Amino acid sequence: MIKLIGVLIVILGFALNLDAIGIVIVASIVTGLVGGLSIVQILTMLGQTFVANRYMSLFIMLLPVISVLERNGLKETAAKFISKIKNVTPSKVILSYGIFRIIFAAFNVSFGGVVGFIRPVVYPMASAAIINKNGSISEEHADELKAMCTAQENISWFFGQVLFVAGPAVLLVKGTLDQLGYKISPIRAVEAEIPIAIISIIVSSIYIIIKDKALNKKYLSETYNKM
Repeated sequence: MIKLIGVLIVILGFALNLDAIGIVIVASIVTGLVGGLSIVQILTMLGQTFVANRYMSLFIMLLPVISVLERNGLKETAAKFISKIKNVTPSKVILSYGIFRIIFAAFNVSFGGVVGFIRPVVYPMASAAIINKNGSISEEHADELKAMCTAQENISWFFGQVLFVAGPAVLLVKGTLDQLGYKISPIRAVEAEIPIAIISIIVSSIYIIIKDKALNKKYLSETYNKM
């Protein structure tokens, strides 16, 4: 039971509103010492874990970059681009991005996800499709569009990344099946995933189109009735 003292430290630390990173580090060191590790071994393990997962902190670098771009008119530029396209709708914008996203995900190319691309680029383009026709967009309608954009990002990235033959998802599937006695190559795993990825895009496209029409009927009709 003494080896679970690290869990107790984490619980007490968060209950007392102490520094989160400091809590985790202290809990890790104490747990390591109780488990029989030396300080050198603990620090080595922490360093190796940080280096192996350092890419996880890259999203922090995106925040100031996106903020600067937004302050200098990134959203406005995206909206102006859409205003030049005729007969554009939010569903067309979102689905075009979804197809574009899953293709690049198959090559393990990321655009920053919701923070790096959806919020500053895709959503402003989708909302501009409404504003250009209606003159404005309600807060409720805007929230629905944000959810649709985010959903398409998650679907395209989730099903697209497993099309990358050297991706961690493919290697996880291969390793799991190998342990169960099913020997497959990463390429074979990708081949099996291709139809699933296509189906995911088709299903999400149908849903986004139906959802978009329902939102337009609901919110735009309400706007016209108030006029």
